[in-house]
Amino acid sequence: MRQNIAGSSTWEPIVGYSRAVRVGSVVEVSGTTAAQGDAVIGEGDAYLQTKAALETIAKALATAGATLSDVVRTRMFVTDISRWEEYGRAHGEIFRDIRPVATMVEVKALIDSRLLVEIEATAVIGG
Repeated sequence: MRQNIAGSSTWEPIVGYSRAVRVGSVVEVSGTTAAQGDAVIGEGDAYLQTKAALETIAKALATAGATLSDVVRTRMFVTDISRWEEYGRAHGEIFRDIRPVATMVEVKALIDSRLLVEIEATAVIGG
Protein backbone atom coordinates (compact mmCIF):
# COMPACT_ATOMS: atom_id res chain seq x y z
CA MET A 1 0.00 0.00 0.00
CA ARG A 2 1.27 3.46 -0.92
CA GLN A 3 0.61 6.65 1.05
CA ASN A 4 1.51 10.00 -0.52
CA ILE A 5 2.06 12.80 1.99
CA ALA A 6 1.59 16.31 0.64
CA GLY A 7 3.54 19.27 1.94
CA SER A 8 3.09 22.98 1.47
CA SER A 9 5.75 23.63 -1.17
CA THR A 10 4.65 25.79 -4.07
CA TRP A 11 6.71 23.50 -6.33
CA GLU A 12 4.92 20.22 -5.48
CA PRO A 13 1.94 20.60 -7.85
CA ILE A 14 4.09 22.11 -10.61
CA VAL A 15 6.77 19.43 -10.54
CA GLY A 16 4.43 16.60 -9.53
CA TYR A 17 5.92 15.21 -6.34
CA SER A 18 4.98 14.48 -2.73
CA ARG A 19 6.75 15.70 0.40
CA ALA A 20 6.99 12.06 1.43
CA VAL A 21 5.84 8.63 0.30
CA ARG A 22 5.31 5.64 2.55
CA VAL A 23 5.32 2.13 1.12
CA GLY A 24 5.07 -0.55 3.78
CA SER A 25 7.48 0.34 6.55
CA VAL A 26 9.68 2.58 4.36
CA VAL A 27 9.19 6.34 4.22
CA GLU A 28 11.07 8.44 1.68
CA VAL A 29 11.08 12.20 2.26
CA SER A 30 11.84 14.30 -0.80
CA GLY A 31 14.31 17.16 -0.93
CA THR A 32 13.27 19.58 1.80
CA THR A 33 14.39 23.17 2.27
CA ALA A 34 13.68 26.12 4.54
CA ALA A 35 11.19 27.57 2.03
CA GLN A 36 7.82 28.50 3.52
CA GLY A 37 5.68 29.82 0.70
CA ASP A 38 7.53 32.79 -0.74
CA ALA A 39 9.64 33.21 2.42
CA VAL A 40 12.86 31.45 3.42
CA ILE A 41 13.36 30.71 7.10
CA GLY A 42 16.85 31.76 8.20
CA GLU A 43 17.77 33.53 5.00
CA GLY A 44 21.58 33.61 4.79
CA ASP A 45 21.96 31.32 7.86
CA ALA A 46 23.03 27.75 7.05
CA TYR A 47 22.35 26.48 10.57
CA LEU A 48 18.80 27.90 10.77
CA GLN A 49 17.93 26.68 7.28
CA THR A 50 19.12 23.18 8.16
CA LYS A 51 17.05 23.20 11.36
CA ALA A 52 13.98 24.40 9.46
CA ALA A 53 14.35 21.70 6.81
CA LEU A 54 14.73 19.01 9.47
CA GLU A 55 11.64 20.28 11.29
CA THR A 56 9.65 19.98 8.06
CA ILE A 57 11.02 16.47 7.56
CA ALA A 58 9.95 15.56 11.11
CA LYS A 59 6.39 16.73 10.36
CA ALA A 60 6.25 14.71 7.15
CA LEU A 61 7.53 11.64 8.98
CA ALA A 62 4.90 12.07 11.70
CA THR A 63 2.15 12.22 9.07
CA ALA A 64 3.50 8.93 7.68
CA GLY A 65 3.55 7.33 11.15
CA ALA A 66 7.31 7.60 11.61
CA THR A 67 9.67 9.62 13.79
CA LEU A 68 13.17 11.00 13.42
CA SER A 69 14.35 7.90 15.32
CA ASP A 70 13.28 5.81 12.32
CA VAL A 71 15.59 7.70 9.93
CA VAL A 72 18.32 5.50 8.47
CA ARG A 73 19.73 7.87 5.82
CA THR A 74 19.98 11.58 5.14
CA ARG A 75 21.35 13.38 2.10
CA MET A 76 22.31 17.05 2.36
CA PHE A 77 22.80 19.12 -0.75
CA VAL A 78 24.55 22.36 0.16
CA THR A 79 25.52 25.38 -1.90
CA ASP A 80 28.72 26.14 0.06
CA ILE A 81 30.58 23.14 1.50
CA SER A 82 32.94 25.47 3.40
CA ARG A 83 29.98 26.01 5.78
CA TRP A 84 29.78 22.27 6.54
CA GLU A 85 30.09 22.85 10.29
CA GLU A 86 26.92 24.97 10.36
CA TYR A 87 24.91 22.35 8.46
CA GLY A 88 26.55 19.57 10.45
CA ARG A 89 25.86 21.17 13.84
CA ALA A 90 22.13 21.37 13.13
CA HIS A 91 22.09 17.81 11.76
CA GLY A 92 24.07 16.59 14.78
CA GLU A 93 21.69 18.18 17.27
CA ILE A 94 18.83 16.15 15.79
CA PHE A 95 20.63 12.91 14.92
CA ARG A 96 23.46 12.70 17.49
CA ASP A 97 22.04 9.57 19.13
CA ILE A 98 20.16 8.19 16.11
CA ARG A 99 23.21 8.30 13.83
CA PRO A 100 21.79 7.55 10.37
CA VAL A 101 24.14 7.24 7.45
CA ALA A 102 24.56 10.70 5.97
CA THR A 103 25.86 12.34 2.83
CA MET A 104 26.71 16.01 2.34
CA VAL A 105 27.62 17.23 -1.13
CA GLU A 106 28.05 20.65 -2.63
CA VAL A 107 25.80 21.56 -5.53
CA LYS A 108 25.97 24.52 -7.87
CA ALA A 109 22.53 25.88 -6.93
CA LEU A 110 19.11 25.03 -5.52
CA ILE A 111 15.71 26.03 -6.94
CA ASP A 112 15.81 29.44 -5.16
CA SER A 113 19.09 31.34 -4.78
CA ARG A 114 18.23 32.15 -1.13
CA LEU A 115 18.28 28.46 -0.22
CA LEU A 116 21.53 27.08 1.15
CA VAL A 117 20.60 23.45 1.91
CA GLU A 118 18.18 20.77 0.76
CA ILE A 119 17.80 17.53 2.71
CA GLU A 120 16.33 14.13 1.82
CA ALA A 121 15.60 11.41 4.37
CA THR A 122 14.80 7.72 4.37
CA ALA A 123 13.09 6.13 7.36
CA VAL A 124 12.23 2.53 8.17
CA ILE A 125 9.43 2.27 10.70
CA GLY A 126 10.25 -0.23 13.39
CA GLY A 127 13.73 -0.69 11.93
